[in-house]
Amino acid sequence: QVQLVESGGGLVQAGGSLRLSCAASGRSFRNYALAWFRQGPGKEREFVAAMLWNGGRPNYANWGSRFTISRDNARNTLYLQMNSLKPEDTAVYYCAAAPSSFPTGDRHRYDYWGQGTQVTVSS
Repeated sequence: QVQLVESGGGLVQAGGSLRLSCAASGRSFRNYALAWFRQGPGKEREFVAAMLWNGGRPNYANWGSRFTISRDNARNTLYLQMNSLKPEDTAVYYCAAAPSSFPTGDRHRYDYWGQGTQVTVSS
């Protein structure tokens, strides 16, 4: 049974940084894409970044130059480093996994989701 457990969210001032973690378990994630999505208040869930567990070039949302996705295979953990945070980055951040040969940003392709972690950026 696949489990994705996010952590690392919290309250931060504008301009600050946070690193989110997603502990993945329950299967081998070879040939899987893992991604971060977010959902702000009153908004649809939107793509942030994705990468293949096997490696290769990540895929980012076109606004996502302040964020970096990475993974630690030995720890089975996905990360999202977020810098220069803005109030509009306030959202619940979700980790997701999908069998895929491409780090897709299409949320409908993702089969597995974590419970989310809240990030709040104050102005």
